[in-house]
Amino acid sequence: MGDHKDLTNEFAVDKIKDLAENIKTCMFCTYNEFRLLSRPMSVQKIDDLGQLWFLSDRNSSQNAEITLNPTVEIFFSEPHDKFLTLHGTASISYDPEIIKELYSPIVKVWMPGGEDDPNLSVIKVVPEDGYYWNNKNGKMTAIAKMAVALVSGKTMDDGIEGNLNLQN
Repeated sequence: MGDHKDLTNEFAVDKIKDLAENIKTCMFCTYNEFRLLSRPMSVQKIDDLGQLWFLSDRNSSQNAEITLNPTVEIFFSEPHDKFLTLHGTASISYDPEIIKELYSPIVKVWMPGGEDDPNLSVIKVVPEDGYYWNNKNGKMTAIAKMAVALVSGKTMDDGIEGNLNLQN
């Protein structure tokens, strides 16, 4: 088995930044009264507190669901290499300064009105805890070790995993 290392506070923030900034796209999950609902979203920024910032349409299902229940789950994955799950609380803002900071030209694909689009909103997620797994030596080494394990029948886990705790 791989190594286990739980991380707290700034070490947890560093791990979130390391994994999420490289993967970028996540499954952003909200809750309605019946179940967990998921959609892909791209994180625009991860600040020094480990908070994740997204741009979203004011009229989107995720905004409506966050308004009713701010609890969210976020899943990042890069196959064979990096995995990150975060549990947290989301809030919605319409602050034009934050929108301008987070906006990039690719957002225009979803929000054709640009950074001044009146339907553009910001979702901020404050993570409380999570779980990570990544390998120690990079994707190619992980794939090679999996191939060796498959042929040899031996376990060659090269991973490191642990819980993340951002609550003081």
